[in-house]
Amino acid sequence: MNILKDKKIVITGGAGFIGSNLCEFFLSNDNKVICLDNLSTGKRSNIQHLENNSNFQFVLGDIRDEAVCHQVCENADIVFHEAALGSVPRSIKDPITTNSVNISGQLNMLIAARDCGVKRFIFACSSSTYGDSKELPKKEEIIGNPLSPYAITKYVNELYANVFHNIYGLDYIGLRYFNVFGYKQDTESTYAAVIPIFVKKLLNGEAPIINGDGNYSRDFTFIENVVYANYLAAITDNTAALNNIYNVACGESTSLNQLADYLKEILSQYDSKIADIEFIHGENRLGDIPHSLASIEKAERLLGYHPLYKIKEGLIKACQWYVNHL
Repeated sequence: MNILKDKKIVITGGAGFIGSNLCEFFLSNDNKVICLDNLSTGKRSNIQHLENNSNFQFVLGDIRDEAVCHQVCENADIVFHEAALGSVPRSIKDPITTNSVNISGQLNMLIAARDCGVKRFIFACSSSTYGDSKELPKKEEIIGNPLSPYAITKYVNELYANVFHNIYGLDYIGLRYFNVFGYKQDTESTYAAVIPIFVKKLLNGEAPIINGDGNYSRDFTFIENVVYANYLAAITDNTAALNNIYNVACGESTSLNQLADYLKEILSQYDSKIADIEFIHGENRLGDIPHSLASIEKAERLLGYHPLYKIKEGLIKACQWYVNHL
């Protein structure tokens, strides 16, 4: 297998949850890493321990600024575009800003990558792209109608990447993340994901709220699986693997009720009282799809991807991190 080493790598959103984990990983192989983040959702604390590394550079800037996009892409080999305004509810509340960041921001990065001769553009897609498609497991070529402004923006990202390849020859790989969780995922945001919210509530002795009856299901994906998929996307020399979209997931379905049981079981080892906490059921959340389960066959076949951690293994590691950092 190829090893990615001594490359100049740009990671947008590099102070965020996924981006900061990518920064750590690629620095470990002696690459020069430039982290671009405006800190609107990312945290400087996620990367502060990297800033004394001579191969790391933090650039405070916004992907909506064309000049800063060109600045960071100069002489870069690979771009990992992770910067985005996530969250379905946030996009429903403020579709204009979501559109501006996710679509105009990515377009700026694509133009900068093209102009600076970047060899590969790897970017974060989303399982929300599948929309109202009923097919399970989700296969990359079959999508439905988007159910939120966020989902629209992430699908447009895929279309733009493909157009830039066809017209300008920019090679890309898009990774459709399925419900990523793990180290450094924010618990404080109004739009925090379900796992950090549940963990924080349980550790505080409070009852978490499950949207709906708890039978909605997701393909929860541990952060180390996502880092591994990005690594494979960066090093592949299989030309058939380029200019494709891939699901990044475990290929396993877990209901919210099952997730709640897992978390209570794991966290009760740190505080036995957690085992007695009962979850509260609320209303279904607007824009949510009922079930999400990925086919990972395409990523297995073309990238050599396989999940390093199944959900419970990932939850054990994530909970250990939260116990030490909350």
